[in-house]
Amino acid sequence: MDWLLLLLAGILAATLGWLAWRHALLRRRLKDYHAALRLVAEEQRPPSDLPADVPGLEDLTNTVKTLALAQAVQTSSLEAERVRLAAVLEQMTDGVLIANSSGRIQFVNPAAERLFNVSESLGRSVVEVLRHHKLVETWQRCQQSGQPQEESAELPHQRAFLQLVALPDRQTGGSLLLVHDLTRIRRLESVRRDFISNVSHELRTPLASLKALTETLRDGALEDPQAAPRFLERIETEVDALTQMAQELLDLSRIESGQGTLEFDRVDPSRLLEAAAERMRAQAERAGLALTVVETAGLPEVRADRGRLEQVLVNLIHNAVKFTPPGGSVILSASAEGRSVRFSVRDTGVGIAEEDLERIFERFFKSDRARSGGGTGLGLSISRHIVEAHGGRIWAESQEGRGSTFFFTVPVF
Repeated sequence: MDWLLLLLAGILAATLGWLAWRHALLRRRLKDYHAALRLVAEEQRPPSDLPADVPGLEDLTNTVKTLALAQAVQTSSLEAERVRLAAVLEQMTDGVLIANSSGRIQFVNPAAERLFNVSESLGRSVVEVLRHHKLVETWQRCQQSGQPQEESAELPHQRAFLQLVALPDRQTGGSLLLVHDLTRIRRLESVRRDFISNVSHELRTPLASLKALTETLRDGALEDPQAAPRFLERIETEVDALTQMAQELLDLSRIESGQGTLEFDRVDPSRLLEAAAERMRAQAERAGLALTVVETAGLPEVRADRGRLEQVLVNLIHNAVKFTPPGGSVILSASAEGRSVRFSVRDTGVGIAEEDLERIFERFFKSDRARSGGGTGLGLSISRHIVEAHGGRIWAESQEGRGSTFFFTVPVF
């Protein structure tokens, strides 16, 4: 009987020892599993590294691996969206700024930094970045009211006209600021207003003259054999001026809209100068001027529309003749300049004021001296468009009282 008790006691002790060892091993494996799970959560180890030999935790391991895989897919999708959004914001021409509840910049895209001429804007205050009282007040109204606000302002230093749209973020208390650059639109509106004003002004004078002349003829001058021809001649002159203006406006409209197609061909610079000079020679002689062409043999041919380029030269020669006193001269020349040929029309006339040089190619612009003469003020603008359509550029150099020189370049063939 004693031996049976001893046997039972031995079996019980062995069982308890085995259970204690098993429990200690399980605790050790659970501790390792917990450490591995923490590393997976911290993305320092992949889910596949989780221990797979922990009894009873196989289902838990598979569930964790599934959750980790789903999270990885979601994280990858969010990262792709973030990259796309960042690319869009980087390429946007409109400025985007995000500020927190305390008015500190949390995000700014390159367009916003360019529009406000700032750098390293992150962490700075909205007031420091916007630097314009109207724009700052718009943001402050947005913060205080919790409602979208909109304002436009001109920045003199940047020569820009900006529109700010401030949108509140009711969850964080911050704000989203969208900045639109309206400078070009504002400039186009100014050009449109100036165009209408200038056209009205240019039409007013000939129309008033035509009305006065017709009224004079109707009141009896038509029966006067000496006055009638003179008045009819003046009417014809005014009609010619209106016709010229209408044609030049049509030409300018076609060129600016891209409807005026050019027919490119090989053109000899020397022959082009001679042809333009021949067309204007009679006018120059009537004005008492010497019109000469400098020998330009050996120049490469240019890629040009012969008729249009001749029109440019005729416009420049016409201006030179108009503003050069009798006894002066107008000289045409051309020279090679890299992959282009540079044409020039030089005169010994009254010259152009320095402040007018940058504006002489604008539509309808006339210097003080030009206002006393005829013309629509469109010739140089048309010339600029024609030259630029050829891939060249046009400019002028002048000193008052010492004449002017107009240059333009045309690429070689």
